[in-house]
Amino acid sequence: MSMRTRGALAAMTVGLCVAATAAAVAAPAAAAPSGGGEPRFLSAGELPPHPSSPWHAGRVTAGQPEALPVCAGEALPSTSVHRTFWTDLDTNAVQVTVVERSTQRAKDFAGLLRKKLDDCAARLEREHPDVKAKQKYYGKLDVEEGVHVYGLHTAWNSGASDANLFAVGRDGRTVTLVRWGQLGDLSHAPVSGFKTTAKKAVNKLY
Repeated sequence: MSMRTRGALAAMTVGLCVAATAAAVAAPAAAAPSGGGEPRFLSAGELPPHPSSPWHAGRVTAGQPEALPVCAGEALPSTSVHRTFWTDLDTNAVQVTVVERSTQRAKDFAGLLRKKLDDCAARLEREHPDVKAKQKYYGKLDVEEGVHVYGLHTAWNSGASDANLFAVGRDGRTVTLVRWGQLGDLSHAPVSGFKTTAKKAVNKLY
C-alpha cells in the first residue's frame, strides 16, 4: 500500500486523525488566508453539536491536511488551505478550500471531488479486501452553486467501524470540502446538523 493511500485511509481512523490534528496545532501555521476577499473558514461552534464535548479548531493552514480525507483527498492540490477540528472524544472534522483561477476550473474541480465520492465505497472494497464499505447520497443543498452531501460507513475485519459525512460546495471560483468523522455507523451521524454546517461553509467562502 502506498504512503498516499495510507494517508487517505488514516482520515477514517479517529485516533490517528486526532493525533494528526494535535500535531498540526502544535506546529507553526503556514501562510493562510486573512481578509482581502479570501474565503473564510468554519469556526468550532459551527460544527454539528457533540452531546458531551465542545469542538476545538486548529489554525487555518496552507497546504493539504496531514490526514487526507478518504477517497477525495488524493485530488486536493498543493494550493489547498485547510482547518482541522476535533472533540475530546471520538469525533473529528476537516474543511479544505481551494481557490481556482477561473469559475470553469472550480466547476470542474468540484465535479472531480464528487466523482471521487460517488465511487468511494466500491473503490475501497476493490482496493482493500479487509473492509466493507457502504455509502449514501443525501442530496444537493440550495446554497450558492450548490452543496452535495454524502455519507460513508466502513467496517474493517479488525473490528473498527467508522462513519464519515462529506460535503462538496462551490461559490464562483472557490470550492470547499468538509468531512466529519466518528466511530460508529451512519445511523448515529448528525446528517441534519451536518447539512447546516455545509451551508455555513459555502456561505463563508466570500
